[in-house]
Amino acid sequence: MFDVLQQMAIMPFPNIDPVAFSVGPLSIKWYGIAYVVGILLGWLYARKIVSSPRLWRNDTPAMTVTDIDDFVFWAAIGIVLGGRLGYVLFYDFPAYAANPLGAFEIWNGGMSFHGGITGTVIAMILFARRRGFSVWSLFDVVAASCVFGLFLGRIANFINGELWGKVTDVPWAVVFPGQDPFARHPSQLYEAGLEGLVAGLILAFLIFVRGRLKTPGFVAGAFVSLYALSRIAVEFVRVPDAQLGYLFGGWLTMGMVLSLPMLLLGIWSMWRATAAAPKLA
Repeated sequence: MFDVLQQMAIMPFPNIDPVAFSVGPLSIKWYGIAYVVGILLGWLYARKIVSSPRLWRNDTPAMTVTDIDDFVFWAAIGIVLGGRLGYVLFYDFPAYAANPLGAFEIWNGGMSFHGGITGTVIAMILFARRRGFSVWSLFDVVAASCVFGLFLGRIANFINGELWGKVTDVPWAVVFPGQDPFARHPSQLYEAGLEGLVAGLILAFLIFVRGRLKTPGFVAGAFVSLYALSRIAVEFVRVPDAQLGYLFGGWLTMGMVLSLPMLLLGIWSMWRATAAAPKLA
């Protein structure tokens, strides 16, 4: 039976150790590398956007490359603290309430995108106020830049064999090692494609072709809406966290519940940006 089910998964699971390399007792995992590389690529992309005057209203960027360089540290803190706190509060609070010190064991995994984006938003508001420029423009630049981290983070989830999908017989199903012998949706790759590649291309079109940085807040709203729609769609084929299961006795998951307000907020942000800015040619 197991051999038959394995043959159903014609996309073989890659033989990649979740630990990229070790230095003495310290193990460096692909998940951590994904965070670091995602932040670095996002930083380089943000610098390119800010250093292109034609993308901005009156050819005057709302911020400088130096501002972007300085914000990287703030962003990293917001992502890590917000992501960890969001996971503790929304996904496994009883376990961490029983063992509060476990909340600091980031190396054991457990990060929430919704918490990470909340932490980053707080960091952006504080940073923009300190520097004296529009927080909406910073929202736009960071939103366009974080697709790299989303793509790489979901790939790392796949390598770790976590957050997998429901049992299926689609030709690209995967049998995840160390789990049950059933072929499942590689939901991590779905999210990598939608949240990273598709969202990234759409946002790049809005920025470089449609000039939407000239309507501050539109790109950020588009990103939030795209992420929410992508996450809700994939949740239908993704197995919910074991400690939570389905909420309200039905088919809703925590990912859906947290994404619905994001969708409304994203739509409002795009409407606000369009109403407040002059018409684009």
